Amino acid sequence: MSRGLPVEAPPSKQVNISGPSAQRTAGLLRDYMIGRAAKVGQIARRLLRSGICLGFATCASFAATSAQSEGLPEALAKAYQTNPQLNAERARQRATDENVPQALSGYRPQIVASLSGGLQAVRNLLPDNTIQSATLKPWTIGVTVTQTLFNGFKTANSVRVAELQVRSGREALRNVGQGVLLDAATAYSNVLANQSLVEAQRSNVAFLRETVGITQKRLNAGDVTPTDTAQAEARLSRGLAELNAAEVNLAVSQATYTQVIGSPPSQLRPVENVDRFAPRSREDAIALAFKEHPAVMAAGFDVDVAATTINVAESSLLPSITVQGSASHSSEADPTISTLRTDQASVIAQMNAPIYDGGTGASQTRQAKELAAQSRLVLDQVRNQARTAAVGAWVANEGAKVAVTAAESEVRAATLALQGVQREAAGGQRTTVDVLNSQADLISAKARLIGAQRDRVIASYTLLSAVGRLDVKTLALNTPDYLPEVHYHQVRDAWHGLRTPSGR
Repeated sequence: MSRGLPVEAPPSKQVNISGPSAQRTAGLLRDYMIGRAAKVGQIARRLLRSGICLGFATCASFAATSAQSEGLPEALAKAYQTNPQLNAERARQRATDENVPQALSGYRPQIVASLSGGLQAVRNLLPDNTIQSATLKPWTIGVTVTQTLFNGFKTANSVRVAELQVRSGREALRNVGQGVLLDAATAYSNVLANQSLVEAQRSNVAFLRETVGITQKRLNAGDVTPTDTAQAEARLSRGLAELNAAEVNLAVSQATYTQVIGSPPSQLRPVENVDRFAPRSREDAIALAFKEHPAVMAAGFDVDVAATTINVAESSLLPSITVQGSASHSSEADPTISTLRTDQASVIAQMNAPIYDGGTGASQTRQAKELAAQSRLVLDQVRNQARTAAVGAWVANEGAKVAVTAAESEVRAATLALQGVQREAAGGQRTTVDVLNSQADLISAKARLIGAQRDRVIASYTLLSAVGRLDVKTLALNTPDYLPEVHYHQVRDAWHGLRTPSGR
């Protein structure tokens, strides 16, 4: 509301207070303003002592229930163990591991057993015009062993492709793990920040309710006009709306927390940044992103996969050599012939040299070369994205430090300003709207500080993710690290078996 509106009585009437009723009102107003100033000072001191830790408005309640509280490391460990997205990616990686034994099967013999039997009706016309008929029950059993000796190096290159796909998949899994941990840290920080905002808005509503009450008493005493009461009531209504919005945001952030972490938030503890694990300069951040970020490393392995796939395609243009051994036993039981049983065994070497396949092999080779060129361009693109992400995360983290410092100074100044305005209002030198405006400035400053503290924590985790170091080992989380190579070695040389290592 405009400062120019007639919200107060003339200054001479405010300064020269006389009469028992006016004196009681002035004394009541003075006591109220002094009490509110003391409360604001206490809030400000608690706020400034909290540093960059979130949750300054609820630290006391957290300390009282520390035995049941859950810190960010515990939440990250829980998300690392139970997050469905991460567990699905682990299952995908275990499926990728099976490409290696499938490719290695090309080195192993193929054994096929066969068994046939049935009924056969025979009717023969003999030279003397007699007819001979019989019902036979022939059966045959045999086994064939085929071993590939040379297939244009297709098997060797296929094994190499499968191994590179496994290594690329591991980096993709690590990238998903980083994303889940970052989402968990973000969800945790959002819940903590929204809890603090709700507490700040509740404190604001309590302040405004008291202001409405004291303004109503001053109106009854004739010190202010109905405009002052209307202004205070309007600010109270706005405060209730902002409290409702803060509670809605808290409920949404709690639902997101449950989705990412796997359980609803309980008593959350204030969190700190992870700058101790972060690079010391922007150049170091870029270098680490190029060297250790899983997306870059996965793209590098994809280039190797595409290059080796060219050799796999070219193998179809080369000759192949196989050896086949077979043994069979058959019984005819035909009375019209002298042979009743046949046993056979053979070893046959065979070489096939393609002369013309309609252009299929050549087309597949050209296609593989183009895909290899594409993968190299994708690698360049991923590197550029990693550089941009590293620079952006570094700058955002540095900016978050400045934002926290500025917000702390703003809260400190807004607190002092509110205390001064309250004292001046008690002496009749300030209006009700001045007090309300100062309170609004303080609440806005607190909200910005809470947001800056939250952004400070998230920015440090984002920077750690941008350089590829947001993992269980770096954060020293109290949970076993998932090692994808364990499953790989369990299935790599498996010649048979339908059960997975987990027993399924």
